Amino acid sequence: MKFRHIPGSNALFDFGSRNIQTYASEKPILDLREYLVGPLQASGAFFGISGMITRRFTFSMVGKWSGNEGTLDEDFRFHDGEIGHRCWRLEVNDNGTFSATADDVEGHAHGVQSGNTAVMSYRLNVFRKQRKITVHMEDWLYLLDDGTLINRARMTKFGLKVGEIVAFFYKDNSAHSKPEKVDSG
Repeated sequence: MKFRHIPGSNALFDFGSRNIQTYASEKPILDLREYLVGPLQASGAFFGISGMITRRFTFSMVGKWSGNEGTLDEDFRFHDGEIGHRCWRLEVNDNGTFSATADDVEGHAHGVQSGNTAVMSYRLNVFRKQRKITVHMEDWLYLLDDGTLINRARMTKFGLKVGEIVAFFYKDNSAHSKPEKVDSG
């Protein structure tokens, strides 16, 4: 999957043209069915058109899979106290392509995995100041050696960049990282 832009428009679009196959040989391999399973935590920020952070957020999620079909339940909290929930329903094909739906996504999100990277494109309904705005989202996910998953998402309206989201996901191992109580008896 290749995303194109108008030549010379990087100031507006910022990401340029990237080809997911560029990452085909990169390791560790990102398989959404393996990474998005069990409890996960994330934190990130929304950068407005000026490039300044306008919102910060944290979220927890739980991924469940049965074969190639999965759900990802997300609960998120913004720094201003707003809370939200989204449930993604995903289906991964054996050729690396995948599709996803959520209540605030128009139609289906479509994506592909290659090497340590995945990209997904979709239309998202965002509610701001009691009105709905539909934006185009392009999410790029990059798996790092330490298990951190970086999400860099571009948000556009009428082809113009209106914001960018950067988030960091990590496996929630809190239940496993607590020291065991030692019986000194």
